[in-house]
Amino acid sequence: MARYDYDLFTIGAGSGGVRASRMSASYGARVAVAEERRLGGTCVNVGCIPKKLLVYASHFSEDFEDAHPFGWTVGERTFDWATLIENKDREIARLNGVYRRILDDHEVEVFEERAVVVDPHTVEVAGKRITAEHILIATGSWPRMPEGPGAELAISSNEMFHLKRQPKRALVVGGGYIAVEFAGILHGMGSQVTLIYRGACFLRGFDDDVRSTLAAEMKKKGIDLRFERRLDEIERTGADGSLRVKLDDGSVLDVDQVLCAIGRVPLTAGIGLEEAGVKLAPQGAIVVDEYSRSSVPSIHAIGDVTDRINLTPVAIHEGMCLAATLFRGNPTAPDHENVASAVFSQPSIATVGLTEAKARERHGQVRVYRTRFRSLKHAVTGRDEITMMKLVVDAATDRVVGAHMVGSEAAEIVQGFAVAVKAGATKAMFDATLGIHPTAAEEFVIMRDPLAPPEENG
Repeated sequence: MARYDYDLFTIGAGSGGVRASRMSASYGARVAVAEERRLGGTCVNVGCIPKKLLVYASHFSEDFEDAHPFGWTVGERTFDWATLIENKDREIARLNGVYRRILDDHEVEVFEERAVVVDPHTVEVAGKRITAEHILIATGSWPRMPEGPGAELAISSNEMFHLKRQPKRALVVGGGYIAVEFAGILHGMGSQVTLIYRGACFLRGFDDDVRSTLAAEMKKKGIDLRFERRLDEIERTGADGSLRVKLDDGSVLDVDQVLCAIGRVPLTAGIGLEEAGVKLAPQGAIVVDEYSRSSVPSIHAIGDVTDRINLTPVAIHEGMCLAATLFRGNPTAPDHENVASAVFSQPSIATVGLTEAKARERHGQVRVYRTRFRSLKHAVTGRDEITMMKLVVDAATDRVVGAHMVGSEAAEIVQGFAVAVKAGATKAMFDATLGIHPTAAEEFVIMRDPLAPPEENG
C-alpha cells in the first residue's frame, strides 16, 4: 500500500502548477491539484491573455486613422466595451476548459477548493486531510493596493477585466508594466488617461533608453504622464460613481475610475506555510533553492510565489524542471539567464539580456549600438512614432549581452533575437547575418557604429 495518498499535491492551477502536475503525471506520478478560483491562474483569467485581447482592441483606433493615407475610406465607427468584455469572457471560458481537459487527460485529480498546508506531507481541502510525498505551492501573486483616505474606491487590474462600463476618464497609479499597458489600452479606446508614478520615470529595471523612449511616445499620443507624484486621497463625488483624486502636489483630478497597479505580492498568506516550517522572504515570497525546494524538503514552490522572475513562461519552465527533478530522476535547475520579456505598451517593448547599466556593472567595457527611426508605414501615414533598437556588446568577447526594442511588433521581433543572445552570438555574427528587407527587424543586423562612450558624450 502506498505510504501517501499522492506523490504530488499541487496548490494552484495556474500555468506553472498545471505544467508541473501534468508533466509529473506523465512520468508516472499520482498527482492532485487544488484551485480555489479558476483554472489557468492569473495569466489566463486576469493577466496575459485577456490583457493582450484588450491591447488588440485598443489598436484599432490608430489603425482606422492610418488606413486613409493608404487609400481606404473608413466610415463612422464606435467602440462598445460590453461587446469586447463579452467576447473576452467567452475565450477565457474556453481556455478554462482546455486546462481542465489537460489535467483530466493526464489523470490528475482536480479539487476546485481552497487548500492549506497542515504539515510537510499533509494538506487540508474542504475539511478533508490528504497526504502527499511532495507538496508544490504554485499560488502566484496578487495585486498590492494602496492605503490612505479613499483607497477602497480604487480597483486593481483584476477588476479592470470585469468592468461593466468603460471609464471615460481614468487615473492609472503605478510605474510597472501593468500600469503602462492599461494606460495605453484605455487611451486607445478613447478614454482620457492620466498616469502618475512616484519615481522619475516608469519601468524601473528596464534599459534607460527603453524607458525614456516609451515615455516620449506615450506623451505624443496624449497620455498625461506625471512622474514624481503620489496619490493622497480619493473621494466619491457623484451618484454616477465619479471620483475626485488629490495628488501630493495639491492638484486635483476628476475621474471615473482609479486603477492602482503599484505591484504584486506573493500569494502565501493564510495557507499554513509558516506553521509548516516554510521560510518566507520579508515580502512573503517562498525562499527556494536552485531546484525550487523550500526550507522544508518535501515542499516546493514555483512561479510568482517565489518572486524570482515573474513571467508565465518562467513558471512553466520551473514546473517542467521540478517534474524532471522529482519524478524522472533528472535533477534539473531552472535557467533564469537571458529570459526575454515584453511589455504590450503602445508602442510595445521587448528585451532580452542585460541593460546597458547592468552590462557595464558586470563586464566593465561595453559597446553600445542604437538606432532610432520612423517606420516605412509611418512615412506614409505621417504618424510621428519612433522605433528604437539597441544592442549592448561585451567589448572583451564581442558577445551581444543585451537587445532592446521599442516599436511595433517588438515582441515578435525580439523573440527571434533572444535565441541568438541565449546562444552567445557575437556582434560579428549579427553583422554577418543578412537582413530581410524592408523590415524593422533588419535594423538589428545592420547597426555598425557604436555610440561614443559616456565620458565622450559631453
